[in-house]
Amino acid sequence: MLCLQEADTTDLPERVGHLVLVEATRNNRLGLAVYCREDRYTVRATKVLAVHKSVHDRILAPAHERLLAVHLLDRETGREVLVGDFHAAPLTASNSLRRKQIAAAHDGMRALADHLPALMVGDFNYPWFISALERRLLTSGYTLTRSTEPTYERYRYFSGYFDFVTSTGFSIDKVDVLPAGASDHRPISLTAHITDD
Repeated sequence: MLCLQEADTTDLPERVGHLVLVEATRNNRLGLAVYCREDRYTVRATKVLAVHKSVHDRILAPAHERLLAVHLLDRETGREVLVGDFHAAPLTASNSLRRKQIAAAHDGMRALADHLPALMVGDFNYPWFISALERRLLTSGYTLTRSTEPTYERYRYFSGYFDFVTSTGFSIDKVDVLPAGASDHRPISLTAHITDD
């Protein structure tokens, strides 16, 4: 699967190699899009969700669709899973607001299908006090997996771990960081396995 953010969704190809476009947001510059292997997955449903707005959102109106969730059937295993592409409010918002957004995004995914293994990737904009977020997520049944290296290194004196994965029902060994491209965030890559329990 491939999850994109801040893409020009009016100019996305229907196919990228063996991946097909599942869904994309259309109404804001966050440009969320999800691609998957059509030979492996059957798309059961998709959902675009607006979460709590930050002051930045209310004044500049850059985004309200901050989650693109997909309910999939893995035809190889016969298992169903949820995958979410998430983009939190910028650093001008509080960590408290971003925690509410993360919780609302998890709830939005669960509204597609409850009790399925779920994985959400994206720009969480949460570089500080991450341990508190990890503890809070554990109480709600989710695990946060950080990347092996910083994902934001645009400025000489500022870098951080902004892009994460939250999951339930999956085991993830590590989240690798790929070489930088045109984006101000480096892409992440991971392999997730459904846990037996």
